Amino acid sequence: MIDVRVPAEQEGTKAVVRAWLKKVGEAVAENDPLVELETDKVTQEVPAPAAGVLSEILLDTDAEALPGAVLGRIAAEQATAFGSVVSSEVETHSIVQEQRPTTSLVTNGDVETRLSPSVRRALQQHNIDPSRVRGTGRNGRITREDVDRAVEMATVSHVEAGPKSIAQPRVAEANWAPQDIPHDRMRLKIAENMVRAVTDAPHVTALFEADFSAIAAHKKALAERGVKLSYTAYLLKAAAEAMAVAPAINGRWMDDRIAISPTIDIGVGTALGDKGLVVPVVKDAGALTLEEIGARLDDLTSRAREGKLTGADVSGGSFTISNHGVSGSLLAAPIIIHQGQAAILGVGKLEKRVVVREVNGQDVIAIRPMAYVTLTIDHRVVDGHQTNAWLTRFVDVLENWSAG
Repeated sequence: MIDVRVPAEQEGTKAVVRAWLKKVGEAVAENDPLVELETDKVTQEVPAPAAGVLSEILLDTDAEALPGAVLGRIAAEQATAFGSVVSSEVETHSIVQEQRPTTSLVTNGDVETRLSPSVRRALQQHNIDPSRVRGTGRNGRITREDVDRAVEMATVSHVEAGPKSIAQPRVAEANWAPQDIPHDRMRLKIAENMVRAVTDAPHVTALFEADFSAIAAHKKALAERGVKLSYTAYLLKAAAEAMAVAPAINGRWMDDRIAISPTIDIGVGTALGDKGLVVPVVKDAGALTLEEIGARLDDLTSRAREGKLTGADVSGGSFTISNHGVSGSLLAAPIIIHQGQAAILGVGKLEKRVVVREVNGQDVIAIRPMAYVTLTIDHRVVDGHQTNAWLTRFVDVLENWSAG
């Protein structure tokens, strides 16, 4: 038997089994998507580690899946003397007995959609007609996310009695208002992590202001040469350089020490609309050029919005940036959501402001592209002096970026 295991890297978060993509007794090829796992950060597919037949499911839908836990087992295929391939460890009658319960129905004509137990329960719980839900899974299959989306889009005021209704108020929640939104797993996990973050670590925030004139000029010059970069790429590069003056910012709290990360691995908060946010990580940012950082960011951001991030993409961060200004926010003090990290950088909206600058010994009023930048720290790890030194260096890098 070959074990199918939960990926070891989960960044300390708990995963749950969202759906099995194969049934017991079904043949699988190596690297075939086998089971979907969901954490507070990402939904990922676990591939089959080898070809064979899915012989056993140990963690069914909605079960908690800790890193390294055995999800199921595959009976490896063996070639017979006659050249055919058979399972070495699965008998036909046991396969039939161990098949996971599924419900099949026909929707949109001839499209067959299998409902996993969790999807079937959610449909029944919300009294949703599956024929009115468009499946986005493999071969038109309805996923739990499809059901969550249908619930969010429906309002009780628009519900009519009968089989064509989209959603009905749940019996146990008769006091719900029409505009109320039920929690999905990601929202619950985000809430859990936020409460833990502010409970475990004493947060302190320092505020600076940065002039982006030099960055804007450099960005424009690159664009004229066909290289397009986001402001976020510059933020990562400047943050990586600022670590030299306060290495503990790139560390994490341990019970017996402050562990300094040997590489600068920067997570970037990426909003997913109503589905919350994920934090993909640009690994070893300190060793990358500006253009390389930009390319990594483009790839991670694109896959985040397509729901194609892996566990490795969102794990291992030593520092986090929240570029909240892209949504219009001028000032914020983000929470350190990754357990043990020492700090999180917040960058507000870039806007033109009137400032006073000294030119040739004279005060001059000028209009410059400015943004507020905050560094929220875990006060167990670093103090105010280190915080201000880091921000001073960060702002200095931004404001004195070489035009070349």
